[in-house]
Amino acid sequence: MSTDRKRQDIDDLEAFVGLWGITASFTPPGVAPPAAETSFEWLEGRHFLVQRWHVDHPDAPDGIAIVGIDNESGRCRQHFFDSRGEARIYEMSFKDGVWKLWRDHPGFSQRFTGTFDESGDVITGTFELSRDGTTWEHDFDTTYTRLRA
Repeated sequence: MSTDRKRQDIDDLEAFVGLWGITASFTPPGVAPPAAETSFEWLEGRHFLVQRWHVDHPDAPDGIAIVGIDNESGRCRQHFFDSRGEARIYEMSFKDGVWKLWRDHPGFSQRFTGTFDESGDVITGTFELSRDGTTWEHDFDTTYTRLRA
């Protein structure tokens, strides 16, 4: 991958920078969703994007993720770590306002697709999971709303 292409892919992630409120649909009907926020900021040097999140719900872990371009493959990856001790690596893409994350892993594959609205301040997305690597099921929907750039 050329240095110019890698820089462009990193620069595209500027769309995420800021503080976002999160609303997720994993609570039962009639129960208010938990308070949740995530922030995205550049690590010094502007080669990696750092995401931190907090969800005020016992079933949703807090965590941190580092997003960057893998030097060997040229692909964007998210390295995910959470308060349960989980560590995962997701493939990631962001093109034309569509954010995708995916992880193929025996017994527990996941994928996410989120779409930025025209203002760039709302991301509406869906998480799915697969336990057999073939059949995908809806996990939950989520909306990110920018609170501060």
